[in-house]
Amino acid sequence: MIPFNKPPVTGTEIKYIKRAIEINQKLSGDGPYTRQCNEWFELKFHTPKALLTTSCTHALEMAAILIDIQPGDEIIAPSYTFVSTVNAFVLRGAKIVFVDIRPDTMNIDEKKIEAAITDKTKAIVPVHYAGVACEMDEIMDIANRYNLYVIEDAAQGVMSTYKGKALGTIGDFGCFSFHETKNYSMGEGGALLIQNEKFMERAEIIREKGTNRSKFIRGQVDKYTWVDIGSSYLPSELNAAYLFAQLEDADVINQDRLKSWELYYERLKILEFQGIIKLPVIPQEAVHNAHMFYIKCFNIEERSALINYLKENEVLTVFHYIPLHTADAAVANSIFYGEDNYTTSESERLLRLPMYYGLEEYEINRVSELIIKFYESVKRK
Repeated sequence: MIPFNKPPVTGTEIKYIKRAIEINQKLSGDGPYTRQCNEWFELKFHTPKALLTTSCTHALEMAAILIDIQPGDEIIAPSYTFVSTVNAFVLRGAKIVFVDIRPDTMNIDEKKIEAAITDKTKAIVPVHYAGVACEMDEIMDIANRYNLYVIEDAAQGVMSTYKGKALGTIGDFGCFSFHETKNYSMGEGGALLIQNEKFMERAEIIREKGTNRSKFIRGQVDKYTWVDIGSSYLPSELNAAYLFAQLEDADVINQDRLKSWELYYERLKILEFQGIIKLPVIPQEAVHNAHMFYIKCFNIEERSALINYLKENEVLTVFHYIPLHTADAAVANSIFYGEDNYTTSESERLLRLPMYYGLEEYEINRVSELIIKFYESVKRK
């Protein structure tokens, strides 16, 4: 069986976890490995402040608190995303205003944002789908003209760039994920990247249950106390140790995944040339991280048939998000502004192929050969 995903392992994770237990003797949050991860992000991505969190969901929640989301505020976001993107703001009482996506990248259509802005709009939340950058220049221009925050959901975008800038460092905040399905993993985890100095101290407080414990640890106060709202957003030091082992080999992992992505593209481009499937589009200004490789089938029925065919041949593939505006919770918490020209129709075509660190060339060949064989027998009306 060729699995859809394998959590990344570089080989030094156990060594670092053991060191955290036996030498550092520090298992709770903000130990040496947590600090090393934070510093790695700051240096690698040229961001002034990075804080490891328990998930990307919690990084988004922290951003919502930091920009003071209040009941009645509106947030503009794509519907084609994971529920965490919007839940973080709904929890604070915001209303989500969904707009359509671009069919080429599956990212928010930057041309649809401005018309959806009202006097209640507080922020734009672009999602960098598959680690491919949204059109950030235009999004930032809109945000600046209307005095809006930009919170990048870069859960899938670690090591990707837009015009040379790391995803997650272009807006006011960037949110990463280190779930086991991501390019770099700590099992469950995330990070919040902060560009504006005015938010940095409060972010530490929110992350530490609303206390000024970080100041106490640095010796800036003689005791710590409750000073603000917050929650427990610190991951275990064991998780951070696992992640740091992968960050040390981040470029190796990145190159390995890119090689797999390119092999898929080469093997399957004949089907695109024949007009049978669509392959991913990478805009010229974007450098992606091979977070996923997907194809687009003709319709949902064809996709389902292909999934079943591959499963019968011991290859696991999956579709992705069900558009959020079609969910039950959307009725009370959101609206879709404008026409749904692409969000639903494109989501029903998309099929994700196996992609993980260490994927072998013979496995990519096997998957590709099966897809080509499947389409040899497909007759479309």
